[in-house]
Amino acid sequence: MLYFEELALEFLNFEALKFIIMSEVRQLEPSAIWNYFEDLNAVPRASKKEEGVIEFIMNFGESLGLLAKKDEVGNVVISKPASVGMEDRPMVVLQSHLDMVHQKNADTDFDFSTQGIQSYIDGEWVKAKGTTLGADNGMGVAAAMSVLASKDLKHPAIEALFTIDEETGMTGAKGLKPGFLSGKIMLNLDTEDDDELCIGCAGGMDTNVSWNYREESIPQGYISCKLKISGLKGGHSGVDIHLGRGNANKLMNRVLFTSPKSADLRINGINGGSLRNAIPRESVAAILVADFSEFEKHVQEMQEMLASELGSADPDFKLTLTKTDNPERVMNRDDQKKLLNAVYALPNGVYRMSVDIPDLVETSSSLARIIVENGTFISQSLQRSSVNSAKNDIGNSIRATFELMGAEVQQGGDYPGWKPLPDAPILKTMRDLYTGLFNEEPQVKACHAGLECGLIGEHYPGMHMISFGPTIKNPHSPDEKVNIASVQKFWRFLSKTLEEIPHMEMANA
Repeated sequence: MLYFEELALEFLNFEALKFIIMSEVRQLEPSAIWNYFEDLNAVPRASKKEEGVIEFIMNFGESLGLLAKKDEVGNVVISKPASVGMEDRPMVVLQSHLDMVHQKNADTDFDFSTQGIQSYIDGEWVKAKGTTLGADNGMGVAAAMSVLASKDLKHPAIEALFTIDEETGMTGAKGLKPGFLSGKIMLNLDTEDDDELCIGCAGGMDTNVSWNYREESIPQGYISCKLKISGLKGGHSGVDIHLGRGNANKLMNRVLFTSPKSADLRINGINGGSLRNAIPRESVAAILVADFSEFEKHVQEMQEMLASELGSADPDFKLTLTKTDNPERVMNRDDQKKLLNAVYALPNGVYRMSVDIPDLVETSSSLARIIVENGTFISQSLQRSSVNSAKNDIGNSIRATFELMGAEVQQGGDYPGWKPLPDAPILKTMRDLYTGLFNEEPQVKACHAGLECGLIGEHYPGMHMISFGPTIKNPHSPDEKVNIASVQKFWRFLSKTLEEIPHMEMANA
């Protein structure tokens, strides 16, 4: 039995394992990357629950006879000696993260803790059945595994760094200690457009809010309802924040806030969004109204108006209203007004564009999660910026809004941005290589997502870094997909980079 099957059996039921073994994706080229990707997707790897995948990657390195070591937070480094004749070249770090975002459609029956990701081919793309695919950053992990296992690829000495918990706080990169790595050049394999060389990224900060509200008995004669927002695309709250996609939490609040006085809306509970770094796709509110027909009319009007506003950014937006059984309690009327006012006032989406880099979002915020239940309100939001003072400014704006209503606000999870070095020799080298291989100029960019390069750069100052990868669309959502041809292109570029960059880098240094 193959090692990955043995390990997967510890986590997966038979049908899930059978699906992965028989996956058509394994027939794609480059064979090594796709097979390692499927092996990886057989192992549950939610952020902060990476024990199984850490064991998986440690055993993988040891099975190749390579040195594999783990630090105190769970990051893994697998070291591979240089190819014959490449011993005098600078060591290269290949970096990717082991965890993935676990998201599924509401109507998908799937248990991430016991089932492997069920990938399939859809034309030019590989997708997953109703869940996130894990291409972010599983394709980077699979590429690094392919380099480590290759017997014919020419390369300098390699350190493959596999970090943990990138998606929910970057605690792996934060926990790196000096001396764990020796390389001076790092290739981060976590960019999602195959024609892009990323040389900088935004920093981020979490804002978590809690507030205890008063409850009271249900008024007589009111009708209980469930109001649901669905059909939004969601996506990555950094990469996709500029696309104008709807935020289910803000849209739900808008519908409730604008409810006609004659309907006399009362809130029992709200549950919207899921993960801190994903644009919320769905929200459900349990409410009561004095005049159902009047509120139903309002919902129909809001459906038409919001669908028109969202347009092609979210063509499947849907607002539905159904009658339900009466709950036991509702939010106090004054507290309800405070909450709706505060959420309405929150900045959300693009806050400021960069004045130095064309088309780059400088600062943004995403209201990722809202829970209203049993006398407690909780919210989570994520602020991003390539300018630290601007990140603090929008964070203060959100803090001030919630503190005005008496809520407790905690801000943390702060991580730095990655400052671009447009004159770094490694950039010229890789740009020239890309142009020679593909007869086109790569896009040299900074991105609004949070990459681990900023944190790693703090621990290892002077390390030159470039991020690149295959084309991945809709990460952090069940619509995630990776382009098949771009994986072939990515592997060709990575292989040539390892063969050529060290020699050229020494010449250009």
